[in-house]
Amino acid sequence: MPGPTITNVRAITTSPGDGSVQRRLIVVKVETSEPGLYGLGCATFTQRHEAVRTVVDNFLAPLLLGRDPRRIEDIWQTIHVNAYWRSGPVMNNALSGADMALWDILGKMAGMPVYQLLGGKCREAAAIYRHADGSTVEEVEDRVRQFMEQGLRHVRAQMGGYGGKQPLPKSPDGALPGAYFDPDGYMRSVVRLFDHLRETIGFEANLLHDVHERLVPIEAVRFAKELEPHRLFFLEDLLPPERIDWFRTVRQQCTTPLAMGELFVNSAEWRPLIDERLIDFIRCHISAIGGLTAARKLQTHCELAGIRTAWHGPGDVSPIGHACNVHLDVASPNFGVQEWGGFLEVEREMFPGCPEARDGYVYPSDEPGWGIDIDEDLAAKYPCPEGVLDWTQARTPDGSAVYP
Repeated sequence: MPGPTITNVRAITTSPGDGSVQRRLIVVKVETSEPGLYGLGCATFTQRHEAVRTVVDNFLAPLLLGRDPRRIEDIWQTIHVNAYWRSGPVMNNALSGADMALWDILGKMAGMPVYQLLGGKCREAAAIYRHADGSTVEEVEDRVRQFMEQGLRHVRAQMGGYGGKQPLPKSPDGALPGAYFDPDGYMRSVVRLFDHLRETIGFEANLLHDVHERLVPIEAVRFAKELEPHRLFFLEDLLPPERIDWFRTVRQQCTTPLAMGELFVNSAEWRPLIDERLIDFIRCHISAIGGLTAARKLQTHCELAGIRTAWHGPGDVSPIGHACNVHLDVASPNFGVQEWGGFLEVEREMFPGCPEARDGYVYPSDEPGWGIDIDEDLAAKYPCPEGVLDWTQARTPDGSAVYP
């Protein structure tokens, strides 16, 4: 008996917020020949949303028309190699949008939530961590305590955002504009922050910190060693993907748990770290590596190596992407923790069925598929803003452009 076929594939872009919050979200909708049967997937590459839209609408749509949406693995492999040159955040996000949408369709056809298709729950909900920031150690402490009072056991502590907000040495005359920071001042301020947090809060909270790849390798090694006494739950993105060889040196020098993967787009980047047990948590942006199909394989690879998952989950992941994270979290034996940015009220209205977080945990929907939908009319009222990004134009005091 013939099944449904794919009749349409298209990208939906939206930026819910009030102007102060700009989240350029990309959702892929895959429609089928069966009335009312469609799937949604996250393809959010917020820094290059129009590039992803172009790939989805102009290249994936004609490639997928007429195919059986249940042949998820075959479609994933076909999309992955169809452009000949493969991987990269634009191509992978387009692939992810289609892939997640197919899993959504399969769940709806089976009458099951996606986590059931993955083998069922290992836990009822996923432990989350939130972001505590402030301009002083006292402000960060207050924010950490607020999250603890809400039931969270894991909190990421920053002070002044990525790279901190310390006074900067004078730059050379004529230095170009950019998002300036002082690496040495940043490191010293973070050590002081965690000195304060452990003295005032103690060790009951699992504290995390995100370096955001902003240090040169030898400084990163020293920084990880200096934070070792503070027993972080993990230190995130200590080095950029281009410097993964240095993780061997870090591992030889200290036992600070390490999380890595936010910028990964290809298995060649994560395989050495996993095979040599050089990290403790994998935290890829699931849409940037190609969707649930790719993430499930990566999760199993990590499980065999004793490495836990901590998928990327900031505000610039669509609620569809967050739902994917959570379904995989509850079905994974080696789950560690889930980053959680929370939703704006307009996002909850725009995406009925958003995952629910309470008392330090986020729960997946028990409805078929992801259990989440999109109000396209409302999404259209919040077009994505254009313009050049400023925060990724990071520079050190002498004016040098560096990793953001």
